[in-house]
Amino acid sequence: MNKFTSKVAAATLGMTLAAVSGQALAADSSKPIVIPTHNWDSQITMAYVIGGIFEHMGNNVEYVPADTQGVYESIRNGDVTISHEVWQSTFGASFYAAMAKGGVIDAGTHDAMTLEEVGVPQWVIDENLCPGLPNYEALKDCVDVFATADSDGKGRILEGPQSWHGDVYPNRVAALLGDDWVVKFAGTGAALWADHAAAKLEGRATLTFNWTPNFTDADGFVFIEWPEYFQGCRVADGGTGACGSPKGWLKKAANYKFPKTHPMAYKAYTKIDFSTGMIGQMAALVDIDKMSHEDAAAKWLADNEDVWQAFTK
Repeated sequence: MNKFTSKVAAATLGMTLAAVSGQALAADSSKPIVIPTHNWDSQITMAYVIGGIFEHMGNNVEYVPADTQGVYESIRNGDVTISHEVWQSTFGASFYAAMAKGGVIDAGTHDAMTLEEVGVPQWVIDENLCPGLPNYEALKDCVDVFATADSDGKGRILEGPQSWHGDVYPNRVAALLGDDWVVKFAGTGAALWADHAAAKLEGRATLTFNWTPNFTDADGFVFIEWPEYFQGCRVADGGTGACGSPKGWLKKAANYKFPKTHPMAYKAYTKIDFSTGMIGQMAALVDIDKMSHEDAAAKWLADNEDVWQAFTK
C-alpha cells in the first residue's frame, strides 16, 4: 500500500467512525497506545479494528511490527502496550514467562476457542485424494499424493513461519511418520493460502498448517487427527513429540501501566470479546475479498457498530 492509499484508508476509517458513532469519547493519556502487528491476517486486521476503537475513544494509536514470541517481553518493557491474539498452544509459555517476570497482565479471554494444526482443504477429502483421512495413519500410504517439487519425493507438510512453532511439526513427523515425510516452512501465513489456491487449480492434494478461527472455516478445512495431546508429550517438554495439538484459549495481554495511563481504553480492551465467526470475517475481508488490512478493519467496524460500541460503554 502506498502512502496516499494509507492516508485514504486512515481518513476513511476516521470518517466511518465519526459517521456511525457521533461525538467521540474523551481521551485518556495523549501517549500513544502501541499495538503490535504479526504475520497473519486476522491478527493484523484485528490490530486495526482495536486501534480504530481506541481512536474513536479519542486516543492516539501506533502500530509496530513485532516478533510473535518476543512481543511479550516488549510489552513487559513498555515498548508495546497490548497483544490482542495470545494463542495458548503457541504463545502461552512466552506469555506466562513474561507475566512471571512482572510487567504483563492478563486482560481477558476471547469467546473464540483455538486450534492450530495441520490438515487439508475440504476438497481433498471430498475428492478422496488420500483415503482414510483425517486419521494420520492414512498419510503413510499417501506419500506420493503429497509430494511436491521441493520435497525430493517425500510427502510434504507446509508449515507456517518457523518462528511460530519451532520444531514441533518436524519432531512430530519424525516420531509418527518417519523419513518418508518432510516439513517445509512458509515465509508468511499468506503463503499457505497461495499454496491452497495453486493446489486446487492444479488438482493436487496439499497438507498445510492452519488454524481456527480463520477465514477457511467458511469453505471447510479438515484437521488431521493425531494421537491426543497431553502435557509433556512434546520434545521441548521432555516427550517424543508423538501427539497432536491442544485446543486452547485466545487471550489478551497488556502492559501493567495501561490501566493507569489509559483507564477508559483499558476498560474497553477488557470488554473486547471476539467470536470465531467475527475473527474469520476479519481475515476473509483480506484473504478472500483482497482488501488491505486497514480497509478491512474500516469495513468491519462500519458493519459491526453494535458489537464494538458496546465495548466502549
